[in-house]
Amino acid sequence: MPGTLIIITAPSGAGKTTLVKGLLERDPQMFLSVSYTTRDPRPGEQDGREYHFVDVATFRALRDRGEFLEWAEVHGNYYATSKVWLKEQIAAGRDILLEIDWQGAQQVRKSFSDAVGVFVLPPSLEALESRLRGRGTDSDDVISRRLLGARGEMRHVGEFDYVILNDELRRAVDDLVAVVKASRLRYANQRLRHLQYFDFLQQD
Repeated sequence: MPGTLIIITAPSGAGKTTLVKGLLERDPQMFLSVSYTTRDPRPGEQDGREYHFVDVATFRALRDRGEFLEWAEVHGNYYATSKVWLKEQIAAGRDILLEIDWQGAQQVRKSFSDAVGVFVLPPSLEALESRLRGRGTDSDDVISRRLLGARGEMRHVGEFDYVILNDELRRAVDDLVAVVKASRLRYANQRLRHLQYFDFLQQD
């Protein structure tokens, strides 16, 4: 049975990475897709774990060879998803979680129409700014650009299947776990997983 692809999107600073970590800790059947990026690693990040960190020339070479399912430029850096790896994982029955921006989500859904889209909203723009400043990793100019971009990103929330308001972390993780459970209970998945319970559909 093919696996489920969960797409999770949020403006920078909304807590997406923390939510994903919480989900992975609670659901051993969910695996994280590791994207490519040209941005510098943040403190504590490792190549091949959070991202595949590459320079711009390498990224463009991979892109031009058709290695990516989607790619986008976000805040001056490139991000992309490996097409071959993702298709192999889904075909093997693994549930994959893909952290991606709204532009990438649009492109991914062209190839994975059954993907489940989740958008994470911050409780307010003021809270978002506070979180960005609390990181201590970005300059004032970068934070200003991220806040400006966040307004545009959040206008695409209606393109997603589920919306999680990240105003309290534990509740938000609970909501994300619930979304994953619900996606596994969709009719198509259940019929493939438990075919014996659907024998009545073949009866006259």
